[in-house]
Amino acid sequence: MNFMQIAGHLGSDPEVRFTSSGKKVTTLRVATRARRSQNNEETIWWSVSVWGDQFDKMISYFKKGSPIIVFGELHKPRLFNDREGKPQVAMEITASHLEFSPFGRPATTPEGTAAAPAAPAPSSNPYMNGGIAPQQQQQHQHQPASAGGDTIDDEVPF
Repeated sequence: MNFMQIAGHLGSDPEVRFTSSGKKVTTLRVATRARRSQNNEETIWWSVSVWGDQFDKMISYFKKGSPIIVFGELHKPRLFNDREGKPQVAMEITASHLEFSPFGRPATTPEGTAAAPAAPAPSSNPYMNGGIAPQQQQQHQHQPASAGGDTIDDEVPF
């Protein structure tokens, strides 16, 4: 399996559909930027599939233009010709994890105010929380500092 992380913006609102067997699939179109040189920037479009309803509460906050981070399995690129006959590449990912991006402009509601995304859940990766697993963070919060500037064994990061 090839797992990948992309960060970009939604090119359209999420699309929900159901397979003939009744499985729910949500499709996200995500635009990412790739800089080839200082003056040459290219947009890469990704089709992201989200199976089931695991991210339903989160997806309701995503609209066209929303910044997003996607973790998932990369599929083999497909080559096709667009309407003008130019060769194009279709990049596809099946999402295993979605996050609100701290970068970019937040999506706006129809009233013109910024949408307030729900607080993202803490990452299951212990290194995404300041390099300390959540259980260790609790231990560090309640541990008194040594008086003489000595290092406590639990504070050593290795």
